[in-house]
Amino acid sequence: MNNPFLAGRTVRVLGERLAPLARESLPGVVFEEGALGPCDLALIDADASPTEALAAIEALARQPEPPAALLIGAHLPTALVKSLMRLARSDVLESPFGAADLALAAAALMAQPAAAGALAAPPPPPQDSRCWAFVGTVGGCGATTLAIEAAAILAQRCKGRRKVCLVDLNLADGAAGAYLGATPNMRLAETTADRIDPAVLGAFSAHVEDDFDLFAAPRDPRAFQRVSPEAVVRMLDVACQAYDWVIVDVPRLRQSWTLDVLAGADEVVLVSELTVPALLSARAMAGEIEADLPEAPPPRIVLNRLNKKMFGPAPSLGEAERALQRKADGGVASDWEAASTSVNLGGPVCHHRPKSKLVKDVEALVDRLVEAPSQRAERPVEVGRPGAVRAA
Repeated sequence: MNNPFLAGRTVRVLGERLAPLARESLPGVVFEEGALGPCDLALIDADASPTEALAAIEALARQPEPPAALLIGAHLPTALVKSLMRLARSDVLESPFGAADLALAAAALMAQPAAAGALAAPPPPPQDSRCWAFVGTVGGCGATTLAIEAAAILAQRCKGRRKVCLVDLNLADGAAGAYLGATPNMRLAETTADRIDPAVLGAFSAHVEDDFDLFAAPRDPRAFQRVSPEAVVRMLDVACQAYDWVIVDVPRLRQSWTLDVLAGADEVVLVSELTVPALLSARAMAGEIEADLPEAPPPRIVLNRLNKKMFGPAPSLGEAERALQRKADGGVASDWEAASTSVNLGGPVCHHRPKSKLVKDVEALVDRLVEAPSQRAERPVEVGRPGAVRAA
């Protein structure tokens, strides 16, 4: 995705080895190479020539309005780092690193106010956003698929008018990136909550299609321990300011930030299969959420992978609702062929099999959620207390 905070900015690269990676990491910017001149951001390769790097930093410091500077290298000399610290906007990126690391560091620097009275990029206007959280009641029940389809359907309907994002909070091993054929860029463990702003959010995003972005984390078995609740809440808060529709795929197992996310959502959708274990889990999970979030609207339960067969061992819809001890809020037909084909091709089912009954059922679910009036009262919140995501 072209980060709107970097688009049209001038980035000067000092060091030939940096140029290819910089072009991959920072689409939409204007690149200059060679001797220092006017620019918004200077990328300096300290490994190429420490002497030239030091001279470049000193030349930047002499400018009336120095640009942001990012010093890149391994085992950086102390003299270089001390010289860099004289600049108001500077940072260090140690090797080895990838394109996402460079994009995140550059976006964070560019988001800082420019020195000597220069104007920083204005933040986007606040949005009247809607946030829906999808949670699976058992593993493999299709919550990620339904979240992807809901986001893609919204993006198709709002094309050119409103923006949609899907946030995969399965931080350790989320599948949304693989399903959509996108590279996960959301590196919450490598930043702090106070650094997350619209520019950093742009560096976290992976572009899926026009007006549809994905926020997903690279695979990391220790991610749930490494990412702070404050970072998760702040990231969603900024996303709700930047996007009109925020669809969140929430992990089934409760984390330290789960209640904050669910309380901040306008709708919580519990996805269940039509099996006894899944239905019992859905009933228990719905009761737990209602007990922990008494002021929030009750969660909705959607039955996924409904089969057209009249006879068989699966419970009927009536039996399912008796097991749930409540009405289901919707059902989605099973279409294994369409779902597996779309996953293998990379993209939502509504792109590859738009006439699938699965797609029609998710469209009907989206219609119901869009039309549902918000029952959530605005109230001040803080991290650690339910509702932190949508704090004013």
